[in-house]
Amino acid sequence: MKKLFALLLLFSNIFYLSAQERAYGDGEYFKFRVHYGFVTAGYATLKVKDSRINGKEVFHVRGFGQTIGVSKWFFKVEDDYQSYIDKDRDIPYRFIRKIDEGGYTKDIQIDFNHTTNIATVNDKKHDEITVFSFPEDTQDMISAFYYLRNQLDTENIKTGDVIEMNMFFDKENYKFRLKFLGKEVLDTNFGRVRTLIFRPYVQSGRVFKEKESLTVWISDDKNKIPLLVKADLAVGSLKATLTEFKGLQHSFKIIAE
Repeated sequence: MKKLFALLLLFSNIFYLSAQERAYGDGEYFKFRVHYGFVTAGYATLKVKDSRINGKEVFHVRGFGQTIGVSKWFFKVEDDYQSYIDKDRDIPYRFIRKIDEGGYTKDIQIDFNHTTNIATVNDKKHDEITVFSFPEDTQDMISAFYYLRNQLDTENIKTGDVIEMNMFFDKENYKFRLKFLGKEVLDTNFGRVRTLIFRPYVQSGRVFKEKESLTVWISDDKNKIPLLVKADLAVGSLKATLTEFKGLQHSFKIIAE
C-alpha cells in the first residue's frame, strides 16, 4: 500500500476542458476509497480553495491520503500533498510534499520561478536547500491534474494517441506520458457513466509490475472526474474508487436506466 496517495494523483493526470470554461473551482472536493477487492486499505481526498501566494490569486489544492484499520497496523501511510496554482495560467508556484509511509518520511517544499525557470527545493527534513532548472510549462504532481483538466483536448483525441508533458518531482525533471485507450460505460457508485480510459506510462521496478500497469477511467463530461483507478502492483491489484464529490462546476451526467 506504499505510495497510495501519490499513485492516485499520478493516475489522475488526464483531463480536458475548453479555454472558455474552467473544469474546477473553489470548493471542489473528491473522496476516494483505496481497496484490495472488498478490503478497504485507506482513503484519499482532494480539496480546492481560493488563496493567495506572493500577492497572486491562486487555487490552493490539498491532497491527503492515509491507511485505516488493519492496513494501518501493517503499513501506516499518511501523505499530504499541496499545490498553489495560478488561476489564469494553470502553473504551480509552490508544491508541498509531506509524507510518512511505514516510517519513510519526507518534508519538501518546492517554489517555482517561471520567469527564471528555477525550482528552489527546501528539504526540511535534512535542512537542505538546492536549486534546479526546469523546462517551459513544467508542472508538479498536483498542478498537472488541474492543468490537463483545462487543456487536454479529449474532444478530438483518438484511441492510441499518446500525450506528453514536462513534470518536476523529487528533485528531477521527467516526461510524463499518457495513452488514450478508448471509451466505456462504467458502473459506478452513482450510476452508469460514460467514461474515457487512459493508461499512464510509469517506471517499472520496486512498486509496479511493469511500465503499463496503471489504468484510469474518467467521466466523459465537462468535469472529467476520475471515477476509477486500477494499479497492478508487485503485491497485488489495487483500486481507488470515487465515493464522494461536491462543488462541481458542471452537471454530472449519469445514463438513465
